[in-house]
Amino acid sequence: MKIGNVDLGDRPVLLAPMEDVTDASFRIICKECGADMVYTEFISSDGLIRDAAKAIAKMHTSDQEAPIAIQIYGSVPEAMVDAARMADRAAEIAGGHGCDVIDINFGCPVSKIAGRGAGSGMMREPDKMVAITKAIVEAVGKPVTVKTRLGWDDNSKIIVELAERLQDVGIQALTIHGRTRCQMYKGKADWTLIGAVKANPRMHIPIIGNGDINSAVKAKEAFDRYGVDGIMVGRVSFGHPWIFTEIKHYLQTGVELPPMGVRERVDLAKRHFQLSLDHKGPVTGVFEMRRHLSCYFKGLPDFKDTRIKLVTTTDPQEIFRLLDYVAERWGDTPLVEAASVYGL
Repeated sequence: MKIGNVDLGDRPVLLAPMEDVTDASFRIICKECGADMVYTEFISSDGLIRDAAKAIAKMHTSDQEAPIAIQIYGSVPEAMVDAARMADRAAEIAGGHGCDVIDINFGCPVSKIAGRGAGSGMMREPDKMVAITKAIVEAVGKPVTVKTRLGWDDNSKIIVELAERLQDVGIQALTIHGRTRCQMYKGKADWTLIGAVKANPRMHIPIIGNGDINSAVKAKEAFDRYGVDGIMVGRVSFGHPWIFTEIKHYLQTGVELPPMGVRERVDLAKRHFQLSLDHKGPVTGVFEMRRHLSCYFKGLPDFKDTRIKLVTTTDPQEIFRLLDYVAERWGDTPLVEAASVYGL
């Protein structure tokens, strides 16, 4: 599968953009675990054009993460175009690798974004969505892609027609989350419409499916049943970045890997934590790693007190010592797959 000149190989598996999750340290870990492409957290177009430091910092990427997409969101056409131009020049503006793909977020369902007409709020204004996309494609040199949903609600699932329109204005790949905006993340993702987009003989760009891919078996089923060119993995990677290793192995061999052992999880958590410290320093690096450390060891018996310590301790060295204790105390304890412990 290719996005412009970015070759992702056969049946690629991508890390979904997730606010407060897919920072640089997590992206690197997921790449090392086998993700074929990663995405930044979504970045406000308004923040970028105001030169807000936080928004600019989110555009900083490294060669370790490549290929990488910078994702932007907003509802004001002029701001979106200016932000896309900045993403196109991310290496110059924010330093580092820059981006290989510019992705437009027309899929985020949270009220603070969709309620302002951005993200999946744009599903109520498809003409405006297409116009913004066309303007961005014409303004930048990098390949432009879109991530969106089936529609606003069950009565307006417009994705089959919308996909054609977005393709016709020049996007080079489309990611579809199999829910409407009104569903948020409830219920089951409906992949039938994702498959219908892919089966449309007028479509020639890659179609990437997203929603409820929580195991290697479901990943293969998505490729086999719906014919998508790629899949995007979101929530299940949270505390389970080795899902990419499991999926890639199963796609290649048809054999499921056993759940990762506690000691291996400790080693990965330590690697992840050190990257967080390196990128964000001892204060922010500790604070923002808490959301990950609370998930790495879900399913361990009698773990509550240790989990509390992991997510309240502020001293990095003490956290490393706690992780060593986890390996020593629970090193031989079998663990179940994340999909089971998270109820996905």
